[in-house]
Amino acid sequence: MLRDEINTALREAMKARDERRVSTLRLINAALKNADIDAQGRGKPVLSDEEILPLLQKLIKQRQEAVELYDKAGRAELAARERGEMEIIGAYLPKQMSEAEGKAAVADAIKATGASGIKDMGKVMAALKQDYAGRLDFAKASGWVKQLLAG
Repeated sequence: MLRDEINTALREAMKARDERRVSTLRLINAALKNADIDAQGRGKPVLSDEEILPLLQKLIKQRQEAVELYDKAGRAELAARERGEMEIIGAYLPKQMSEAEGKAAVADAIKATGASGIKDMGKVMAALKQDYAGRLDFAKASGWVKQLLAG
């Protein structure tokens, strides 16, 4: 399980006294614990590996936004720290699809769902999320879907 992998990595980082890795892995665990508490409050079980992937992607997206802000403000050391955290978090995500693979997946999803216009975009995005969770950048995929369905 992904949780066990993260906890094992945390123990190893603590033994190696790798402070950056320890803090990042603790941050991941805190986010997982918050999400579990939220899920249990709604009567659902703890998050599965498939549900953890979007959480990790959200953490990376937050760091990307922070890097942009730090770069604009001229805070290179803070931007570098955020990039390091993104690298550590990214190690627990499946390999991302290339742009060509993503566009091919979008085209396949459009064919599979029988989408014919922009009104069918939700069906296509749902199919993509089901088949490619954690491996596809859905912000980019949304643009590709719009482009293919409109044109």
